[in-house]
Amino acid sequence: MPEFVPASRVSRIKSSASVAAAARVRELKAEGRRILDLTVGEPDFDTPEHIKAAAVEAITRGETKYTSVTGTPVLQKAILQTLELRTGLHYTPAEIAIGGGAKQVIFTAFMASLNAGDEVIVPAPYWVSYPDMVLANDGTPVVVPCGEDSEFKLTPGALAGAITGRTKWVILNAPSNPTGAVYSRAELRGLADVLAVHPHVSVLADEIYDQIYFGDGKLASLVEVAPELKDRVLAVNGVSKAYAMTGWRLGYAAGPAPLIAAINKLQSQISSCPSSVSQAAAAAALAGSQDFVRDSVETYRKRRDTAVAALNAVDGLSCATPDGAFYTYVNCAGVIGKTTAEGQVISNDQDFTLYLLDAASVAVIQGSAYGLGPYFRISYATSLDVIEESIAAIDKAVQALI
Repeated sequence: MPEFVPASRVSRIKSSASVAAAARVRELKAEGRRILDLTVGEPDFDTPEHIKAAAVEAITRGETKYTSVTGTPVLQKAILQTLELRTGLHYTPAEIAIGGGAKQVIFTAFMASLNAGDEVIVPAPYWVSYPDMVLANDGTPVVVPCGEDSEFKLTPGALAGAITGRTKWVILNAPSNPTGAVYSRAELRGLADVLAVHPHVSVLADEIYDQIYFGDGKLASLVEVAPELKDRVLAVNGVSKAYAMTGWRLGYAAGPAPLIAAINKLQSQISSCPSSVSQAAAAAALAGSQDFVRDSVETYRKRRDTAVAALNAVDGLSCATPDGAFYTYVNCAGVIGKTTAEGQVISNDQDFTLYLLDAASVAVIQGSAYGLGPYFRISYATSLDVIEESIAAIDKAVQALI
C-alpha cells in the first residue's frame, strides 16, 4: 500500500485545542486520576424531558427516514418563528439552512463562499475552530487582536483597518467563546456603519450562545440593529448550548438565499440531510416551553458570580465579569515568569495550564489557543462545588509558585 499523504487542506490546519483538552482529561481520568475539569464547552444539564419525548414520539411515528436537505416543514416553521421573534425580521424557507450542528453549518458556509486568497477577519480571542475552518477552505484568516482595553470586542476602527479588497467575511461571535463578551446596540451600530462603506464584506454572526445572556431583555443582534445588512449577514445558531443538546447535532443559519442555496447544495452531497429524529427534538425545543432556558441562565449567573469573585481573589490572576455564555477568560500575566517548586519557569499561558493540571489536577485551556495570551479559559458549565474546589486548588498552586 502506498504511503498515505494527507491533502494540503488537512496539513494546514490543527486539531481543535478544546477537543484535545477534553480528550486529555478523559485519558487522565481513565488512568485513575481525579481531574477537576473546567474545559468542557457544553451544559452539564440533561436535555429537557419534553424535548426527549418529542424525539421518542418521532421514532414511534416512524419519522426515521431521509428528510429534505432543507429540513422538515415543522422544524422550518419553528426556526422561522424563532428568527422573527429574536430579530423582528421576516425570513423565508429559502433563506435558512439546517445542518449537523452550527459548526458544520459554518464550515459549509466557508466551503460555499471562499476561494484562494479570500480573507476572513477573525477577532481574537476567537473560538479555536474559526481560523482552521478558513484555512481548510482555501481562505486566509486575518486575526485582529481585541484586548481587555476594548473588552475583547472588535471596534469600528479595528474593523476598518483590517478590511482590504480581498476581505470576504468578518466573524462576529457574541456572546463570545472564550470571553463571554457581548456587543451593545451602539457598538453594533458602529460596526454596521463601517460595513456600509465596504459592500463586498459579509458578516458571519455566530449567535450560538445568544440565549445565555445575563443582561436585561434579549441580546441585540446585528440584523436587528442594522436590518439594511440582512442580505450580507449569515446568522448561525443551533440548539446545542441553550437546550443542552450538544450531542443531538442540530444547527441552522439564516442568510441571503443565493448563499443558502449553495450551502444546501453542498449539504446534499455531504450528509443528505440532518438527523430526522434530531430535527423533531429541535422543533420541540424552539417551539415549546422556554422555562429550561430561563432557569439554566439563572444557574449560570450564580456560577459566574462565584467563579469571578473567587478568581479575582487569587494573587496574580484577574478576570472581567462576562455578560453571556458560560466562560470566563482569566488574565494570568501576574504568574508569568514565576517558578515552580521543581524549578520550571512559567514562561507562557500554556506552561501555566500544564502546571495547573499537574500540581492542582485542574484542567483549563490556554489563551494562546484562542489567539490571545497570557490568559486561560474556564467553563462554569459545571457544579458550584466543582467551581469552588477548582479555584481553591488553583489558588493553592499559585501560592506555591516562587
